[in-house]
Amino acid sequence: MAAFERPRRHRNGPATAAPRPPRGRRWRWVPVLVVGALLFLADQQAVVATGNLNLVPSLLLFGALLVPVTFVVWVDGRNPAYDVPMSVLLICGLLGGVIGTVAASVLEADTAHRLGGLPTVLIGLIEEGAKLLVPIGVLVFTRYRSNPADGLLIGVAVGTGFAVLETLGYGFVTLLATGGDLGAAEGLLLLRGILSPAAHIAWTGLAAAALWHAHAQRWRPRAVAVLVGTFVLVVVFHAIWDTVPSLPTFVIVGGISLALLVRQTHRDVLTAGPGPAVRSVGSPERPAPGADGR
Repeated sequence: MAAFERPRRHRNGPATAAPRPPRGRRWRWVPVLVVGALLFLADQQAVVATGNLNLVPSLLLFGALLVPVTFVVWVDGRNPAYDVPMSVLLICGLLGGVIGTVAASVLEADTAHRLGGLPTVLIGLIEEGAKLLVPIGVLVFTRYRSNPADGLLIGVAVGTGFAVLETLGYGFVTLLATGGDLGAAEGLLLLRGILSPAAHIAWTGLAAAALWHAHAQRWRPRAVAVLVGTFVLVVVFHAIWDTVPSLPTFVIVGGISLALLVRQTHRDVLTAGPGPAVRSVGSPERPAPGADGR
């Protein structure tokens, strides 16, 4: 459902070679991970050595940010077609996290009050819908809508913001519930941080990619059907994740979600090269190879 375009092929030859991002961009995630991990460890050791509770918020923040932010940088380095600057991704992540968590929390509370309970499928529907508010705003009001590949990256950034703020909330609640047990909070941060790329981040990335694809296809029925199908798929994944929170669920559902996201990233690379693929809205039509008689 998430594979929106087939790889391009020259009309008179085999598939074109996928372009590659610059080496520095492909490996930029490594220093992000290393520096972030060192900062987290330094903060952790300082808390242990001094008992200074003022350092606990920064410990929670570094723990929640480390893996999701590294993943965003990794995804950005995989595709030369992305042209969204890091500053825009940061804004999308911040707004997406705040607006998404606030909207989801209000809607979930209101729905639970009306129904006397909240089925997990409604949690998935509400949260996945809330996370698309910022991507829809970006698509409508900014210039970052002409390149279909950018939708996936913006969705990944928004999913990261949502996952980070949600993890911070869970970490804070764990600290309160355990009477300040940092070990329990750190374990939660580690688990949710590792799982976030295969959950919130992947689901929002896939849904936003389908949204950009439908826009690039001028909302043709088939593209809209792909968008609806992708959204239903991520809601189902979310509901299963919440209903059966176990290691097999995380491995199976998370593995499929992450595989679909990586596959779509790879297909974005293949469809970014020269050839008669679907063009972005507003871009000139490219002549097919050999069309000019050369």
